[in-house]
Amino acid sequence: QVQLVQSGGGLVQAGGSLRFSCAASGRTFSDVHVGWFRQAPGKEREFVARIDWSTGVTSYVDSLKGRFTISRDNAKNTVYLQMNSLKPEDTATYYCAAGNYGTIWSFQYKYWGQGTQVTVAS
Repeated sequence: QVQLVQSGGGLVQAGGSLRFSCAASGRTFSDVHVGWFRQAPGKEREFVARIDWSTGVTSYVDSLKGRFTISRDNAKNTVYLQMNSLKPEDTATYYCAAGNYGTIWSFQYKYWGQGTQVTVAS
């Protein structure tokens, strides 16, 4: 059983940066794929980025590529999402997720963090 605990987020001015962390317990990330998703009020949950733990290969949604970076720390069993040049439209609840498949579809991820709120002020 994978348990995911998120930290980070908060209120930031447009153009600023934030970093989320997602730490796993119960098992390591070594045998799962980790994805980041976000959901704004009244909108569907959407894919942000993912990392294949076994290879380190990352993938990003086209609209966010260049501003967001996903990374890992093996020793801490933690995945990070670095967000730069934040815009008001980035305001959402951000979730990390883990599963057996590296896809853009949220239903493919079995385990989810509690979510972290990001508010970007204009």
